[in-house]
Amino acid sequence: MKVTSADIVISAVKPDQYPSEPIPEFALAGRSNVGKSSFINKMINRKNLARTSSKPGKTQTLNFYIINDALHFVDVPGYGYAKVSKSERAAWGKMIETYFTSREQLRAAILIVDLRHPPTKDDISMYEFLKHYELPCIVIATKADKIPKGKWQKHLKVTRETLGLAKEDELMLFSSETGEGKEKIWGLLKKYM
Repeated sequence: MKVTSADIVISAVKPDQYPSEPIPEFALAGRSNVGKSSFINKMINRKNLARTSSKPGKTQTLNFYIINDALHFVDVPGYGYAKVSKSERAAWGKMIETYFTSREQLRAAILIVDLRHPPTKDDISMYEFLKHYELPCIVIATKADKIPKGKWQKHLKVTRETLGLAKEDELMLFSSETGEGKEKIWGLLKKYM
């Protein structure tokens, strides 16, 4: 997909703040610092529309990005970050659950995991949460540039088996450094739209 326009629309914490446009949405889930912002920036060919940070736990709201006036990427707070209080984590959990369970525009969840390592307990919990609510899920294994090409399939197999990936869910390679997988992912998102 050729991206001609992209912008952040709103950082929302509750449903009455969500954008009202009836366009397809894709929610990005993943642990803090896994590369959700880098994924967004690479997909839309922008250096830093989605702010990247070396500090995990920066995203504390649902950030809605509009692309080509045709779809939203929704960046949700990362999980698995220890320096956040239990009450804050519970509030994020509620905010995320409300979004995932009530949003009609949501077409699929994009779960971003690090190809270099087996999915974490938190990744598995997030995947199980998405499956519990019967949400279509696309798993993006990022940081492919950090692993020799010859080992990609081995790492993808570990990811697939660790998550217990359902047959209907896609697993795709991605690198925000090289753009590996970008066009394939756009092709897949178009099917959901």
